[in-house]
Amino acid sequence: RVDEWTDVDRKRVMNDIISAMFKRNFMEELFKAQDLYSKKALRTVYDRLAHTSIMRLNQASMDKLYDLMTMAFKYQVLLCPRPRDILLVTFNHLDAIKDFISDSPGILNQVDETFRQLMETYNCLSDGEFQLIRQTLLIFFQDMHIRVSIFLKDKVQNSNGRFVLPISGPVPWGTEVPGLIRIFNHKGVEVKRSEFTTAGNYITPQREGSFELYGDRVLKLGTNMYSVTRPVETHVSGSSKNPAAQAKENLVPNPLAKEELNFLARLLGGLDIQKPAGGETGFRLNLFTTDEEEEHAAQTRPEELSYKVINIEATQEPGRRAELSRILGELEVTEPR
Repeated sequence: RVDEWTDVDRKRVMNDIISAMFKRNFMEELFKAQDLYSKKALRTVYDRLAHTSIMRLNQASMDKLYDLMTMAFKYQVLLCPRPRDILLVTFNHLDAIKDFISDSPGILNQVDETFRQLMETYNCLSDGEFQLIRQTLLIFFQDMHIRVSIFLKDKVQNSNGRFVLPISGPVPWGTEVPGLIRIFNHKGVEVKRSEFTTAGNYITPQREGSFELYGDRVLKLGTNMYSVTRPVETHVSGSSKNPAAQAKENLVPNPLAKEELNFLARLLGGLDIQKPAGGETGFRLNLFTTDEEEEHAAQTRPEELSYKVINIEATQEPGRRAELSRILGELEVTEPR
């Protein structure tokens, strides 16, 4: 629910967020070789990005938006027909973003530059390297089982929040429809073949998705899953860890905590939270039907899924950066609740 929301406001908010998201220095930091950082760090960056416009979200609405984003991305990575198709999913994201800012050439150029960086960085990787990327992403999301109504209704998610892998449909590009076993001798000559019945109904894809700046991606993962109007709700399926295990994890020192926060400082330094100018009041976005529902969601959310956002003011001054490092070293950032 949005108070007095117009198309002009929507376009302004989208332009502000997309411009901040694809800012050059922000992208440069993201493309640097680095270890995958924690869920807390991801959430901090996500909160900062969401508030780079005049739009504001309360904690419960932000939690719901974050849950939708993480589960949708997990679904897309999990159902990728082949590891390399992670790139096609990403390009579907970029294509949709470009539609939002089609009349803003400056921002459009930022997105196209990111596309070129993606191609330069990832297009040369082997299938094995893409498989490692896919496994790393799935490990990151493996304990997150939040039910989303849109997935439940489409029967791609079970009531426990776990996704359902399809046993029918197109097979990955470059592979054959299952049902045939071929046996070869030591010289590589086929000597025997046998057929077997499969439980699914598989088909061969007609063509491979395009990896060009403009083209048909073929793959639908990463496209707008809200193209059909329907209500969207999220429900926590229960913590994947018991309280004792969670408490133990909180006490384990994280040797990379200081480095991670320094990295966050560099990232967030280029993301300025926009404050309403003059008499503007900004826009409050509520993802719940009523304010009461939003308040109830905030009160009933499991404590282990709650986040305390760390606001970091990055600076290039050596003295201030040294002070920042000292402060970060004193923060309990191993797994803040």
